[in-house]
Amino acid sequence: MAVPKRKTSRCSRDQRRTHDALTAPALSICPECKEAKQPHIVCPHCGSYRGRKVIEVESF
Repeated sequence: MAVPKRKTSRCSRDQRRTHDALTAPALSICPECKEAKQPHIVCPHCGSYRGRKVIEVESF
């Protein structure tokens, strides 16, 4: 089994992990109901997309 010859330094370890951070999803405002939604996705609150009613949404 392969075993490292030297200990990996904190600097090298952290440089490798620079791209591992999670990012928050992009949000935009729905022009119909003014709720936050993901861009290019049907609004889950009112069911509209690009100014048209696309799906019927049940309110609880």
